Amino acid sequence: MDLLTNVIKDYPWGSRTAIAELTGRPASGPEAEMWLGAHPAASSRLTRDGAEITLAEAVAADPAGTLGEAVASRFGERLPYLMKLIAVDAPLSLQVHPDAEQAADGHARGDANYTDPWHKPELVCALTPFTGLAGFRPPGQAAMLVERLHVNALRPVVAALRDGDVLAALRVLLEWPRSGGTSRRELVESVVWAASACHTPDYALVVRLARRYPEDPAVLAPLLMRRHTLAPGEALFLGAGVLHCYLDGFGVEIMACSDNVLRAGLTGKRIDVEELLRITDAAAQPLPVEPAGGAYVPPVPEFLLRRIAPGADGALPGGLPRIVLCTEGVVNVATADAEVKLRPGESVFTAASEGSVEIGGDGVAFCAEPHL
Repeated sequence: MDLLTNVIKDYPWGSRTAIAELTGRPASGPEAEMWLGAHPAASSRLTRDGAEITLAEAVAADPAGTLGEAVASRFGERLPYLMKLIAVDAPLSLQVHPDAEQAADGHARGDANYTDPWHKPELVCALTPFTGLAGFRPPGQAAMLVERLHVNALRPVVAALRDGDVLAALRVLLEWPRSGGTSRRELVESVVWAASACHTPDYALVVRLARRYPEDPAVLAPLLMRRHTLAPGEALFLGAGVLHCYLDGFGVEIMACSDNVLRAGLTGKRIDVEELLRITDAAAQPLPVEPAGGAYVPPVPEFLLRRIAPGADGALPGGLPRIVLCTEGVVNVATADAEVKLRPGESVFTAASEGSVEIGGDGVAFCAEPHL
């Protein structure tokens, strides 16, 4: 069993308090994500024989013992999941993830959008109230909301929605300006004036996004997409092709070990409109996931997430690689040969060869493992 040191990503949309307060240390700036896993972009670190190595190096040194034969046979010599703490203080980019075939093909072609050859389904479990946009509204409903702004320049968007084609409506916005038409900034200014007079949360969110992105027509996304709010302990799964954008909140996220992201807007990063529209599924929706026996079980094999609170059954069989993260109180993690106490923000990795794991104590732990 290995204590982990984990990388914190300082993306500008991150919180200055959430991760810092959980881990009991000051933050020097925004802290968006803490990565727990073996992704090469930010692998966790551990100490073996007095030397610090990455978890990715530990897996490569002994794939069968670290991962277990079943996991190594199914996924190759890599940890198939990545767990994160995610602290959203400002909206993320509007984005979508590819399916397995799209990821493998894009990576093989050398497409810069695909840094990994694997898909990136993900699940987020809220630690605090957590809000995001995910999946498209019915096109007729979206048309009504956009039309209510009475912005003449948006007539092509309304027409596409009236025709039932949400991707065509999205394309109009992403490829703005239209020939000889209103500039991006002028469009957003018109939208803000109109939305400010509509006193409902969707229009208020449009105004909020426009303050951060005054030249991005993607600020209209709240009118095209569904809003989801999670209470602590609730979880949402996002598969391939689901357009989404997290807005605020603090949670535990788990995904396949991939960093493939196609962005549609609300970002200063690279946007590839054609590729994004190609892989976005207009009908795809997120899936609420209810815990079964304390486990959030998604419809993919790379991962599941357990939440183990006082009184829950924390006895887990051996044969799987696990990461255990404490988010509250003190958590005791024991194998046949070792035992550690974790405090909030601390985590351990248990190899498949270590056998069964017992998780208990007066705290709350999240445990990541493959879903075989």
